[in-house]
Amino acid sequence: MSRIEVTREIRAPVEVVFDTVAYIDNFSKAVPEIVRTEILSETKSGVGTRFSETRSMRGREHTVELEVTEFEKNRMIRIVADDHGAVWDTVFSVNEVDGVTTLALVMDARPHTLLSRLLTPMMKGMIVSALKKDMDAVKNYCEK
Repeated sequence: MSRIEVTREIRAPVEVVFDTVAYIDNFSKAVPEIVRTEILSETKSGVGTRFSETRSMRGREHTVELEVTEFEKNRMIRIVADDHGAVWDTVFSVNEVDGVTTLALVMDARPHTLLSRLLTPMMKGMIVSALKKDMDAVKNYCEK
């Protein structure tokens, strides 16, 4: 699957936007499809934080385990998951200019099984749609 990039301009301070995407408790408040989260590590924030996120998707729940692998306060966070035969590598970055924060999401999927190599490209449209919906939810949450 090729890289997916989604960007939103948000009328909120960079700290608000970063804290919304960088802390699972805040992110789960912003994104209605997230029905449950759990911290799985002793680390509660920053590099090394592991957590599970359960989402409702098409009437079914799906849980994935994620780990924060890079974290620069009010700049960027990288979150990685190994799920459905692929490594999902997602970077959120933020930049504020004149009270408007640009939130950029870049996701790369690296399939490592034959089945995921076949299915991942076919799922791209659904994934793009879900990521756009997440970013819109973050924008709405931060602008309230």
